[in-house]
Amino acid sequence: MDTAVLADRRDLVAGARQQAAILAACGYRVLAVASAEHAEQPNSAETAEAGLRLLGLVAISDPPKPSAAATLAACHAAGITPVLITGDHPATARAIAVSVGLSGADTDDGTVVNGPDLAAGRVADLTAARVFARTDPQQKLDIVDAWRARGAVTAMTGDGVNDGPALRRADIGVAMGQRGTEVARQAADLVLTDDDLSTVVAAVEEGRRVYDNIRRFLVYGLAGGAAEILVMLIGPLLGLPLPLRAGQILWINLLTHGLTGVAMGAEPVDPEAMHRPPRPPGQHILGAGAWQRLVVLAVVVTAACLTAGMIARAWGLPWQSVLFLSLLAAQLGVVLGLRTRLLTRDNLFLPLSVLTSALLGAAALYLPPLRSVLETEPLGWPGLALASAALVSGFAAARLARHAFRRN
Repeated sequence: MDTAVLADRRDLVAGARQQAAILAACGYRVLAVASAEHAEQPNSAETAEAGLRLLGLVAISDPPKPSAAATLAACHAAGITPVLITGDHPATARAIAVSVGLSGADTDDGTVVNGPDLAAGRVADLTAARVFARTDPQQKLDIVDAWRARGAVTAMTGDGVNDGPALRRADIGVAMGQRGTEVARQAADLVLTDDDLSTVVAAVEEGRRVYDNIRRFLVYGLAGGAAEILVMLIGPLLGLPLPLRAGQILWINLLTHGLTGVAMGAEPVDPEAMHRPPRPPGQHILGAGAWQRLVVLAVVVTAACLTAGMIARAWGLPWQSVLFLSLLAAQLGVVLGLRTRLLTRDNLFLPLSVLTSALLGAAALYLPPLRSVLETEPLGWPGLALASAALVSGFAAARLARHAFRRN
């Protein structure tokens, strides 16, 4: 083969490499198509690939979904760090990262970590980079391990066989259900039936809603229970010999922890839920200000109810019935005050349950069958006013405590 032919081939390959780099930088996946003729069947891959003649390049467009940029923006706002790990060309990975907002347009190629650099140990901190290209299954596993060693909760998404080890190692493995392989689906903890990353963000939002509602119910239920105990312990010391009878306490618990407690579980998500960082994995469920709110509410409800009972006793009113209704009303005020949004129509079950509990509490004072069982007496306007004051006290304490001990 003469020198001119070799030079032409080198120029052809060099031009193809240049064109492939341009296409990759535009976000295309580039394949080179070549052919060769052999007199005999090649017995190895090296033999089959010898003497290839370049025929051309094929550029494959696999653009991200239109919602990808908004999904990653939601992740950033929620304190979730997205990381792109791919086997594609570094230029392709960078173009995709820029298009979805994972990297800035002024980011140079040096910020895209290559698989060969990982294999050579030239990357000291695997959690510093946000885009990885030309990676193999072991390197994906190493990246997941690096984030876990840092104390992060990791979620890995993937659809191929080579994603299986990392899906299994991550705290939450998420496989694609439509285009994902069986290996990926078996290795994952969750399978997305729509193959849309925004579903993961929606799941995070729902998880935060459920967790917030659990914390809210614990604060409400424990504060109310603590207030009932304090009333029974402190009442006799203030001249109220038997603050509440057993049936009255059970009736209060039925109306507060039953109807309203169940309704609290359907509260809508906090508008700020996806604009705050994730909670630390080791944080107690009553951490981040919850136990402080619990103590404040228990003290305020106890003080308001005992004050109402002592005033009723001084005025010659049926003070035990006043104390009974005040304790119920104060807890209903707390449950309304703990709402994130007071005037929302997303969970009408809660205000309806509060209204129902209030009516059943009043029925315990005015319906003869319930009065005989619970040993209560009907109240006039002064007694109802004292109970209303307890309700306002519970509501105001819940609103103030919510802002005073806001989660960091």
